Amino acid sequence: MGAGSKVFYGIGVFIAVIAVLYALGTNFVGDDAYMGGYEWAGGVALVLAAAFSFMLGGYLHFTERRIDILPEDWEEAEVEDGAGVLGFFSPNSVWPMVMTGGITLMAFGICFWQLWLLALGVVVLIWGVTMLNLQYGIPREKH
Repeated sequence: MGAGSKVFYGIGVFIAVIAVLYALGTNFVGDDAYMGGYEWAGGVALVLAAAFSFMLGGYLHFTERRIDILPEDWEEAEVEDGAGVLGFFSPNSVWPMVMTGGITLMAFGICFWQLWLLALGVVVLIWGVTMLNLQYGIPREKH
């Protein structure tokens, strides 16, 4: 098991313990109708956060089994063992900003319950994702 999966499993266990303590704490506090009873918003958020952490830990666990040992999993690793090309990251792409604008439009559409704004945000988001994926596949003169 690699370092990444251990971290997310540990976070998941911590959040699960906090969720149980939160459930016990909110269920037995107060006498009147407002203060007594389980507080659903925080409880559900903690349970979902624990579930997502376990899901990410499981993904990293299964992925780390199929790859070679990484420098962060090796006890005697030096800093230069992790050196090298980590990937290609586009330095001047505008499409992540377009995608963010689409997500913002979708959020405003949900907040104000304007379905046309939500649909516009979906269209802008799909357009931005498509152009981000195709930006180096389209010839330069067509940009």
